[in-house]
Amino acid sequence: MKVATFDPKAHQSTTANSIHNRIHDLPVQNVADISDKKTKKVYIVTQGCQMNEYDSEKMGDVLGQSHGMVVTNDINEADVLLMNTCSIREKAQEKVFSELGRWRKLKEKNPNLVIGVGGCVASQEGDNIQKRAPYVDMVFGPQTLHRLPELYEQSTKQHNELPKNRIGVVDVSFPSIEKFDFLPEPKVEGYKAFVSIMEGCSKYCSFCVVPYTRGEELSRPLDDVLAEIASLAEQGVREINLLGQNVNGYRGEKDDGTICRFSELLHYVAHIDGIERIRYTTSHPLEFTDDIIDAYKSIDKLVSHLHLPVQSGSNNILAAMKRNHTIDVYINQINKLKAIRPDLHLSSDFIIGFPGETDRDFNDTLQLAKDLDFDHSYSFIYSKRPGTPASELPDDVSFETKKARLAEFQEVIKESTFAKTRAMVGQVVRVLVEEPANRYEGYLHGSADNTRSVVFAGDESLLGQFVMVKITAAKSMHLVEGELVEVIG
Repeated sequence: MKVATFDPKAHQSTTANSIHNRIHDLPVQNVADISDKKTKKVYIVTQGCQMNEYDSEKMGDVLGQSHGMVVTNDINEADVLLMNTCSIREKAQEKVFSELGRWRKLKEKNPNLVIGVGGCVASQEGDNIQKRAPYVDMVFGPQTLHRLPELYEQSTKQHNELPKNRIGVVDVSFPSIEKFDFLPEPKVEGYKAFVSIMEGCSKYCSFCVVPYTRGEELSRPLDDVLAEIASLAEQGVREINLLGQNVNGYRGEKDDGTICRFSELLHYVAHIDGIERIRYTTSHPLEFTDDIIDAYKSIDKLVSHLHLPVQSGSNNILAAMKRNHTIDVYINQINKLKAIRPDLHLSSDFIIGFPGETDRDFNDTLQLAKDLDFDHSYSFIYSKRPGTPASELPDDVSFETKKARLAEFQEVIKESTFAKTRAMVGQVVRVLVEEPANRYEGYLHGSADNTRSVVFAGDESLLGQFVMVKITAAKSMHLVEGELVEVIG
């Protein structure tokens, strides 16, 4: 297969603008006729973070609007296979090619099957994906998923060509924030929704690939964010989770040309009718400023849960990571917030075994976890990410030591998590009722402000409402059972 870099300007008949306009000029029932009469199905595999989960939903939405496709969970009935990749974990590229090897067998059975690879590994690897796996039809980055209809059209036009003569399509460019201008109106199932408010990151931590795979920080205009949230609220969404690689670094333009900071955005979101609970992830300590902390005084809809990655409890390691803050700064921020919200539940990210991490560095991290009494954490053994500054550092911590340290650290977090869950027994907590509880007949399932799952006996007429539940038992580390006390709407 030959490989060509996709240039939207070179295909005026199928640019984002033309397809966008054609779609909106058509009656809804005829959208699927753009390509053919048969309803096609797309199967999407998602790796990595909540940003990727959000992007995968948008991939399905884009192809649904442009070509009438529906998302399927059965890979064997799919006409299109999409892999939304993540490069954070170790050997991410090889895991992608391993999965593609399995998909190759499906394409051998169905030569017209269209295979696409998107996300951060796609950004890193570019046309190398199609060179190593020539049966892949499309490669696209996180910033160009809105161009899937054009990429798909180009791929399907070559079905009559011999595989060796087909031209693979690659678009891993960083076209500012334009993708949000071409995404369909948000559609949801359920009462929670994620809303991406910005893309990329400009912090350049030494271990992180995000600035290289998603680009530098770009914030969506304020009105665009609020319009999406208002649309979700009209569809019954009650909880919004604002997303960004550095979400509290949001600097969105207002219609008068001034800039809206993240704390101000929180106030705007809180005034949208129907939205009763607000979360956000992921934050950076450098951007967790006093105006954001002060927002917790006046915005009751902001949950008393904060995910604020610290990565290490050692100042030496933080300096090597180029985090540009100290542990004292981090602790001071948390103490300020706990003064406002004494019931704060705190979670974080930790990298164990970073190059140069001594026993003392690790013990500092362990002590921080004990002192701040984290609710839960995402903790991983350090592994090199190609292209990052940390990959040039001598990795002088043995794998056996890393494993032992991680196990010890996670045991501390586990004990803290379970203690907080058990402490909920006897408390009355607010719960968003989300669905019938599959494993508990006659029960409903919902989520508390502190992220715990809650099950209780109740009628399905309560779905989508907030209720007060008295917790009677801790069923597992993250699951509690309770009794309905009051419906608050």
